[in-house]
Amino acid sequence: MTDSTRMLDMEAVRAFVWIAQMRSFTRAAEALNSTQSALSLKLKKLEEHIGRRLLERTPRQVRLSAEGAVFLDAARALVDAHEQAIGTLHAPQRRLVIGLSHQIAGMQLPAVLRHMHSQQPQIQFELRIAGSRELLGSLDAGTLDAALIIQFDDIRRRGEKLFAEPYGWVASIEAANRICEPIPLATQGEHCSIRNQAVRLLDRAGIRWKEVYIGQGAAALGAAAAAGLAVAVLARAATPQGTMDVGPALKLPALPVPNVFLYSNLTDSGSRSVLRTLARAFKTAG
Repeated sequence: MTDSTRMLDMEAVRAFVWIAQMRSFTRAAEALNSTQSALSLKLKKLEEHIGRRLLERTPRQVRLSAEGAVFLDAARALVDAHEQAIGTLHAPQRRLVIGLSHQIAGMQLPAVLRHMHSQQPQIQFELRIAGSRELLGSLDAGTLDAALIIQFDDIRRRGEKLFAEPYGWVASIEAANRICEPIPLATQGEHCSIRNQAVRLLDRAGIRWKEVYIGQGAAALGAAAAAGLAVAVLARAATPQGTMDVGPALKLPALPVPNVFLYSNLTDSGSRSVLRTLARAFKTAG
């Protein structure tokens, strides 16, 4: 085999990595701002180039072949190294101040940060984690460049809807069988719109409840749930280890599904590109 036959098309390798990670041509195309047909063509050319079938495709699923599973780690490392090399040629390091809703800054945040570092090494990120109301205030005051906020509607009509983030009635796995009425709740208090929607649903269903713990932020509520003290209404991303959604087992009412919106004060193309990378990272991690 000559050197020329060993050279790989980076765009094709990147397409393979995203399809393999997301197990979906549709979701990978959305994340890469491409189309299913374009990704399919790139993957076909890559498979023909290396003489191996990397993915097994059926009408219902996409999964790695044996050769694809072997190739994936090396392909991912190749894409990361390529992006980092390109990043070193960009403008000097700049700083962006990003706000994150505490409900989405969960266990996937390390993966998001790792992805952002590999894709945008020239950017210094300052992350501020808070509630949606506080983040919107900071955005208006100009102390944030952008914010990812979880809410039911884009009230301001200028946000970009990224993805839905389901909520659940979260409690300790060990304590799940001991929970009975009145349902012990961990909440952020009456100022929290999520809490108010949840208790209204309980009232309508005729289910008795009591507030036993009030804390600020998803981490505090998750800690109370993990400790077996209460049931917390938490986004999927904020659900801590050792807990589960006890809603179905306890026949608690289904919770509405809010969306994550991206709001930004940035208008230049370079910054918008960084924010698109951030949005893709959260979609993939979620």
